Amino acid sequence: MSSVSVRQAHQLGSAKAKDALESFAADLQKRGARLEWSGSQAAVKGPGVSGTVAVSDDEVTVDIKLGLLARAAGIDAKKLEGSIARRLESALGA
Repeated sequence: MSSVSVRQAHQLGSAKAKDALESFAADLQKRGARLEWSGSQAAVKGPGVSGTVAVSDDEVTVDIKLGLLARAAGIDAKKLEGSIARRLESALGA
């Protein structure tokens, strides 16, 4: 199983950072995945992917595991990591 881990620093505080991740969540939905929030953490669920998003006062961490279905669809872990990093940077204004 391939995995991706991305950390993005921010200066928004946890509540504003979580709100800023709405565009990231919308991008996930376009690809068939979703975030299920519980406090400042979310489970990432979708076909062939699972993971977590954790929001703190000064950092967002995204950990994704690519299952067999995602790898069979040709999802490249390195490209996904770069895409997530760009989207977090954009959403959090870093």
